[in-house]
Amino acid sequence: MHHVIIGGGPAGVIAAETIRKQAPYDNITIISDEAVPAYSRMAIPYLLIGNVQEDGTYLRKNPDHLKSLHVNWVVAGVNKVETATKKIALNSGIEVTFDTLLIASGSHPIKPPIPGIDSKGVHTCWTMEDARHIMVLANKGSRVLQLGAGFIGCIIMEALAARGVKLSVVEMGDRMVPRMMGPTAGGMIRNWVQSKGVEVFTATKVESIEAGTPLKVKLSNGKTVEADLVISAAGVRPAIGFLKDSGITCLLGVLTDAHLQTNVLGIFAAGDCAEAFDKVTGKTIVSAIQPNAAEQARVAGMNMVASSRGKAMQAELKGVTQINVLDTLGLISTSFGDWQGQPGGEHVELTDVKKGKHLSLQFKDDVLVGCNSVGWTEHVGVMRGLVEGKVKLGEWKNHLKADPTKLMEAYIASAQGQQKWAGAQDERRR
Repeated sequence: MHHVIIGGGPAGVIAAETIRKQAPYDNITIISDEAVPAYSRMAIPYLLIGNVQEDGTYLRKNPDHLKSLHVNWVVAGVNKVETATKKIALNSGIEVTFDTLLIASGSHPIKPPIPGIDSKGVHTCWTMEDARHIMVLANKGSRVLQLGAGFIGCIIMEALAARGVKLSVVEMGDRMVPRMMGPTAGGMIRNWVQSKGVEVFTATKVESIEAGTPLKVKLSNGKTVEADLVISAAGVRPAIGFLKDSGITCLLGVLTDAHLQTNVLGIFAAGDCAEAFDKVTGKTIVSAIQPNAAEQARVAGMNMVASSRGKAMQAELKGVTQINVLDTLGLISTSFGDWQGQPGGEHVELTDVKKGKHLSLQFKDDVLVGCNSVGWTEHVGVMRGLVEGKVKLGEWKNHLKADPTKLMEAYIASAQGQQKWAGAQDERRR
């Protein structure tokens, strides 16, 4: 049997390891469009800061790890997937056939339609090659303009600030981290960042970039900012363009079932490109965080082996975790579940601007369906447990609406009480 994996990131590597454990003698091929060992993109900021060298970003310490597992590594881009013939056309001109296929191609940066976006000195911060370019240009005192202040943008900003650059950030949304934080929280993060010496423009677009040394960046607020380096961090989207006309169902990402299988038998998806069911919201979502990629890859790998042998697939994805924990120049913020709330729901907020703390809780009936926080680190685990566990709070919902800080008490009283009840029910069934 030949198991082919498109993508050499965390999902691809973990799936290959899982397959090898289940099928010691099957053939495994990983197709990657980067000619470097498998690495974690989330480690790139640490590379930029100087905390690690390039080999410190590698997913496995042993450079021959995949070779030792007899995994074939092919460096090429994928042009198309033919599901009927089970063939993959590569940009190198060769074709690869498969028995089972995992699409783990991850995401790629969004390229905003800005005149001059392809100018010399404008880079994304997504690949190892990007990091190498940035380290040459982002030196102490260099003028750097970053386009985008979302989750990824804030992580990049942390690394740039550590390099001692003069940093300006432009965000078209009305606040920082708009897809993770509400107006109050996003505003608090902006104020914090500005207090650290970073210039921030929100509700502002980059209209054009004039090539040259320095680059001249025209903003929608009428200002022109000179920069030695422009970093485009306008977000990412699933890298699935090669699946056009393949017959594989794609929405925002590659649509999967609980087994991580697509609508085509024997073809699976995992990681940032996969769209899976979220047990909290009851919807299919793309949740591009590494813990999800790892679990999806494990489930997909096990089911690829079962599928190739005509066996029933046993491994199931329990759900997609929606977790965002962000460190922005020392200010910790979090977001869990449906942080914007649900129709007909209730919410409560508590803000202490002087202490830099904010807490927002969203309820549907007596269940905490989402929350976010700024500067509130003591109850991060409890918030996640309540949201993902769909814990029925009962009377504790009103206690939390009166005092949102009583999360721990609510969790102990509600979650443990329900566990005892479930245990008693199990005893009765016996």
